[in-house]
Amino acid sequence: MIETVSPKADDWHALSSAEAARRLETSSTAGLSDEEASRRLEQAGPNRLAEVGRASNWVLLARQFKSALIAVLVAAAVLSAVVGETTDMVVILAIVVINGALGFLQEARAERALEALTRMLAPKAHVMRAGRALRISAEELVPGDLVLLGAGDTVPADLRLVSSVDLSVDESALTGESAAVAKGTEAVPAETILAERNCGAFMGTVVTNGHATGLVVATGMRTEFGRIAALAQSIDREETPLQRELGTLGRTLGALALAIAALVAVMGLLRGYPFEEMLLFGVSLAVAAVPEGLPAVVTVTLAIGVAAMARKRALMRRLVAAETLGAANVICTDKTGTLTRNEMTITRIELPGLSVEVEGSGYLPKGRFLKNGSPFDPADEPRLIALLETGLWCNATQMIEGENGPRPLGEATEAAFLVAGGKAGLAVDRSRICGEVSFTSARKRMSVLVREADGSVTLHVKGAPEIVLGLCSSTLEAGGARPIGDDDHVAITARFTALAEGGMRVLAVARRTLEHGVPAKLDESVETDLTLLGLVGIIDPPRAEVRDAMRLASEARISVVMITGDAAPTAAAIARSIGLAAERTVTGSEIDTMDDAALADALAQGAVFARAKPTDKIRIVEALQRSGHVAAMTGDGVNDAPALRQADVGIAMGIRGTDVARGASDMVLTDDNFASIIGAVEEGRRQYDNIRKFVGYLLSSNAGEVIGIFLAVLFGWPLLLLPIHIIWMNLVTDGPTALALGAEPAEEAVMRRPPRKPGSRLLGRGDWFRVTILGGYIALMAMALFREALATGASELHAQTLAFTAFVVLEKANAFNFRHLDDGPFSGLKRNPWLLVAIALALSLQVAVVHVPLFNDWFSTVPLTLLDWSLIALAAIPMVALGYLTRPLARR
Repeated sequence: MIETVSPKADDWHALSSAEAARRLETSSTAGLSDEEASRRLEQAGPNRLAEVGRASNWVLLARQFKSALIAVLVAAAVLSAVVGETTDMVVILAIVVINGALGFLQEARAERALEALTRMLAPKAHVMRAGRALRISAEELVPGDLVLLGAGDTVPADLRLVSSVDLSVDESALTGESAAVAKGTEAVPAETILAERNCGAFMGTVVTNGHATGLVVATGMRTEFGRIAALAQSIDREETPLQRELGTLGRTLGALALAIAALVAVMGLLRGYPFEEMLLFGVSLAVAAVPEGLPAVVTVTLAIGVAAMARKRALMRRLVAAETLGAANVICTDKTGTLTRNEMTITRIELPGLSVEVEGSGYLPKGRFLKNGSPFDPADEPRLIALLETGLWCNATQMIEGENGPRPLGEATEAAFLVAGGKAGLAVDRSRICGEVSFTSARKRMSVLVREADGSVTLHVKGAPEIVLGLCSSTLEAGGARPIGDDDHVAITARFTALAEGGMRVLAVARRTLEHGVPAKLDESVETDLTLLGLVGIIDPPRAEVRDAMRLASEARISVVMITGDAAPTAAAIARSIGLAAERTVTGSEIDTMDDAALADALAQGAVFARAKPTDKIRIVEALQRSGHVAAMTGDGVNDAPALRQADVGIAMGIRGTDVARGASDMVLTDDNFASIIGAVEEGRRQYDNIRKFVGYLLSSNAGEVIGIFLAVLFGWPLLLLPIHIIWMNLVTDGPTALALGAEPAEEAVMRRPPRKPGSRLLGRGDWFRVTILGGYIALMAMALFREALATGASELHAQTLAFTAFVVLEKANAFNFRHLDDGPFSGLKRNPWLLVAIALALSLQVAVVHVPLFNDWFSTVPLTLLDWSLIALAAIPMVALGYLTRPLARR
């Protein structure tokens, strides 16, 4: 059995290619035979990833019925059935089913909107089988296969490279590195980190330059890609703060309902009431104590908020995650493609004695050249034209038109030269190239020979400054070339260092005229005596809107922690450029030496994390959560998936994001825009505020019903309300009103206050006190009208109808008490006309219940007189004034 079927895959990069071939029992030139490949496919299984993050429809459906409130409603339905109230039972169970259906449909729709994880794999692969080049399905690859790679290919499995010619691979999706990595075949030490294993190519990464062959050492879930996917899959999701709060509220209300029902039943029995009547009282109280419409209202409000977030380019995969995002006080974010555009751009050109700034970003050739802050025509500076032309000659990249504009096919840094040359109106005829040596990790430079019109040959060189500078004997000044002295070396090195510390990738550009024509061989003997043209600073520019988003995050008291696979200087420079106040930079190797306390201290200091590994990101998120923070994590690569799943809210990028990241996330940004997160945070805060408003409204209404029924039994009165009256109020008249409160616009100061504290209650003690006061007023007014009707000789049915209607009208007046706490109860109604519509609808339905004969039979009601309605209206007027006076109790 070959070792890679159950291997320690970390060993492969430490072996020579010959030793790897021996252990894999394969040929590094001819590959496997067809028979052996078939046998190994049976043994190792298909080369595909297990689906991550996609819950089955049954799991999604079951998730909707885990709420404690749902359990209380089911219990109330059972009690209703016991006492023969079949209508009540049917209505309550219908609400439970509707609530579950709403949540299921929303979450299922979000799941279907995301691509399947397995589509990340390249569908085809080129392999050598028995010495023959074949094109097969990537799923058919097995350990020991010899894979052929070329520019533009997606690596279909983890490979140990056997041969490599100028191979560069974009590994940003796996390691977070923004620049392509040059690859070779030399073994590296066993302890080498993933980002520096240059003799390997990993599944899901993309070849940007050159070609190579490699032996498959791992497939499917045994690849580095698969290991991270499995790690993400193994992390369990915790309940969100809202889920925990609603669970606590449900358990509290359930216990309260049972306690009050038992107390009333005992009191009634002691007073001599029949057992059946007391059981009916108990069911009435249980139903009154539980706001049956609350789960449905919460679900619908969250669904409406999710739709609003989708319009802001944020797709929520889980309803309750929207509210959790509003509570986030820390956002952990990757750099490449999230804070930056993932588009390498030349922004600075250092000519001898002259600094040139280049405007514009991305791959559109639009932008000016500036000297001392003033634009100038690049044609007026021959040295600049010479440098840009050399950058165009030393270039194997092409620009293609993608869905979102021009995109490079090849090396991103070379694309930066194409764009800069286009800004200067330059182009080159590549048919004049008569010799070329591509960039390699060993040479760290690219050289190209170009035949000139006069028959001479020019050598163009582009590469690492420390390498190219050592090959130069002169520098091109305004008056011509002059020898480079020691002072020049010091000055050039200082400028190179300054650019690097500014977060730029720096390349040097040089050339030489060869008077004796094309050399027999382009090697180091030719690459000497060069004239330095200058230095080029290339940066992956921050997104234009990120700085404003950072400012808004700061105003909203949200900390931002940047976690990236880039080098520390680049990470620090980008942090400064976007306005992120980073006190220190911590690398992944430093994290390995830190205990939890030291890591927490670094986070408290606002550290930027560089060269981070997937396990580092999980540690960071866990450290934040242990400190009591609600942490959101943004990311787009495979390496981000475990932390996305561990975070309270995982936010994946929709355009650049991998399927693994999307599958592990709670939210997907459809425009990859960091600023969209802040808009989603505002929407999340609005949702939580409104949930708090309508929960307070519903509870105060239910408190009135409970207090009224309890006191009526205590005083020995007839039944104040029937169970069908309570369900009608809780679901039909209160439900739409609560839903309208859920549509309230955001408070003006919603993003100028800190996130709510982790562990804070949905309703504080002041809220509960206010709920009791308002509910008590509703109960007392309804009881007074009920008692007065009986005292004046009205029938018990008439008195019940009067009390029933009084509850409805008073509760509608009570709705105005739960609008903006900082404004009057009637201010800004034009911004939420749904509240007026809901109240008008509820009152119209109540009039129908009271005055339509058919409804009189269903609801056990009788028509009321004009005097009755007038008394109810007079009782409702002080309701709003009382609510206004008690507002300070609800302010935090």
